[in-house]
Amino acid sequence: MPHTKGGLVILKEMINSLPPSEQKIATYILNNPEESILLTALSLGEKSQTSSAAVIRLCKSLGFSGFQELKIRVAGDLRVETVEEYRDIERNEDYKNIIDKVTSNTIQTLRETVDIMSIKNLEQAVTALTNAKSILFIGFGASYIAARDAEQKFMRINKNVFSFSDVHIAATAIANKGPDDVVVGISFSGNTQEAVKLLQLAKHKNATTISITKYGNSQVNQISDIQLYTSAAREATFRSGATSSRIAQLHVIDILLMCLASKEYDETIKHLDETREAISFLRDKS
Repeated sequence: MPHTKGGLVILKEMINSLPPSEQKIATYILNNPEESILLTALSLGEKSQTSSAAVIRLCKSLGFSGFQELKIRVAGDLRVETVEEYRDIERNEDYKNIIDKVTSNTIQTLRETVDIMSIKNLEQAVTALTNAKSILFIGFGASYIAARDAEQKFMRINKNVFSFSDVHIAATAIANKGPDDVVVGISFSGNTQEAVKLLQLAKHKNATTISITKYGNSQVNQISDIQLYTSAAREATFRSGATSSRIAQLHVIDILLMCLASKEYDETIKHLDETREAISFLRDKS
């Protein structure tokens, strides 16, 4: 099985959006993970005062193939050393403590993002980007930082790539796209209406759509052909414009880039060398 961790993370991130019976099961697992992985669907249903059918529905809601995958993922989480919860800063806190908290939160977000990543979806996204005639990254607010970063990085390996934060300019660009093009929508919440509308337009034009959102059901990932997820990054009061979630988005962009670069290794090295030479040319004194 390609995934061996991430069960507890996904349960925590999805629990508030689940139906009542599935919430009861999720709560039971989160409170009793060691016991839960030893239970059958029937016994877990009884323990959580629901039913085996509700357990199966929960697995489907979480995006798992079945109860066995849920148990394997939770078991994998239990084998990993316990990590502290996301921590907020306090009034007039010591700078060393702030450094430690921000660093700990970022590391945990990256770990959780990797744990919930679908290798199958990643492969599909890389294939789509590899074959794309053009690539458009769209994002708004803090998510535009990731879109702009993606544009700069993919441009260096000679991809026909653009990023947009203006909805009207993005719509104009998408209007001329088709089946050979890819539109990537980046939205932490997955419900940014500008991103939703633009992806709907891209679908209407038969372009391939990829979403990068937090894990869970959202308008953006429901529209998209290929879904990539980041950890929900339960950020505390002082988010500073989405700190951990922004870094998680950048991490997914880097993973996409490196997978694509590995697939087109020789061409990538050639393009990177050429871009380095171009920068060196600009720096050289005449």
